Amino acid sequence: MSKPFYVKFNVPKEVADKAYQLVQVSKGTGKIKKGTNETTKSVERGLAKLVLIAEDVDPPQIVAHLPLLCEERKIPYLYVPKKSELGKASGLEVDCSAVAILDSGEASETLQELIKIANELREGKTAK
Repeated sequence: MSKPFYVKFNVPKEVADKAYQLVQVSKGTGKIKKGTNETTKSVERGLAKLVLIAEDVDPPQIVAHLPLLCEERKIPYLYVPKKSELGKASGLEVDCSAVAILDSGEASETLQELIKIANELREGKTAK
C-alpha cells in the first residue's frame, strides 16, 4: 500500500513503537493533546514539543495540514502507522489521528531522542 500524500518520510517501525510508548508515559506523567483539532491548536500556540501523525487517516485531508504547520512553527513531527494504536496509547477507546506532546513527564530522554530522529528524518538523513 502506498503512503498518503502528506507523509513526507518513512519512519522505522522501532521509532514508531518508541513514539507510542512516549505517548503512554507522557499521558500519565506529563501532558498531551489528543486529536487533530487540539494538536493543531497546540502547534499554532507553540506549545507542542513533538507531534505524532497517523498514516492511515481517512480522508487524508484531516491531517494533511499538520506537517506544513509543524515545519512553519519549527516543531518536530513523526508519522506512526496506525491511528488505532495512537488512540490506545493516548488512553482513548477510539482511534486518534494526531497527538501533540506538550510535556513528556518522566520520558524526557525518549522525547529528546525522538526529536533528534524526527529532525534527521525530515532533513533526509537516515535514523539509526
